[in-house]
Amino acid sequence: MKTTEYIIIRDFRAPELDLYARLSETELLRLHEPERGVFIAESPKVIERALQAGCVPISVLCEERHAEEAGMLLGKYGEIQEAEGLSFDDRRIPIYTAPFDVLTRLTGFSLTRGMLCAMYRPEIPSVESVCRGASRIVVLEQIMNPTNVGAIFRSAAALQMDAVLLTHGCSDPLYRRAIRVSMGTVFQIPWAFFPDRGQEAWPDRGLALLHRLGFRTVAMALCENSLSIDDPRLAAEEKLAIVLGSEGDGLKAETIASCDYTVRIPMSHGVDSLNVAAASAVAFWQLGRRNQ
Repeated sequence: MKTTEYIIIRDFRAPELDLYARLSETELLRLHEPERGVFIAESPKVIERALQAGCVPISVLCEERHAEEAGMLLGKYGEIQEAEGLSFDDRRIPIYTAPFDVLTRLTGFSLTRGMLCAMYRPEIPSVESVCRGASRIVVLEQIMNPTNVGAIFRSAAALQMDAVLLTHGCSDPLYRRAIRVSMGTVFQIPWAFFPDRGQEAWPDRGLALLHRLGFRTVAMALCENSLSIDDPRLAAEEKLAIVLGSEGDGLKAETIASCDYTVRIPMSHGVDSLNVAAASAVAFWQLGRRNQ
């Protein structure tokens, strides 16, 4: 990919806008089945992080005043590919531009800071490969809100977590809102899904896999026998997997029972718990610190 092509769009109904305006997240995910689907990245910073991670662009949609910036981003992608000795095709990457009044008719476009990029979904690695070499990982159990997933990824990347694992039922980290809230950190920290069946299925086999890989598992839950999050035994562990539960019900009872530790964040003023995204930041800050 060495060249770009600028195309001005005057008609909201133009088929080139289908990826951005008329296909749902599920339709984008399944667009090229059985091959990988498509996702949408928003804002120059997020797009740049996705390109640096090796994601392959399909097209860009932006306001006319951002067209030159979009071309520079795609040019950087070509330079990265060449510098790393990677191969890419010579197709022209279209940059669709339109007046602001046309773009404001696109759902959510006002939140994109002027630029959208459609990209092919990267290949998602296995759970075991993501855990290889990691000492602090995160497990999300059925966290369905993409805003929470994106916020947790941002905290995980900032606060010394090495990888994120997600169970069946979690929101996809490459959903548009999750990517936006994460500020593109979903492209910077390794992640994988536990399968819903088979030898790595969550919870029983997934937890057993983590134990085989040397991780001690930490269930974040409000139970009578919970340890305080600042218990020195936790910082002494070489490898920890921090398990966070769904927004409403928290972790499943069987998950809590199968973890090595149950840990709570001390509360005051009668507050019983934090939002899962806020709790994750506290947990990562404390549990990411290791005894030297």
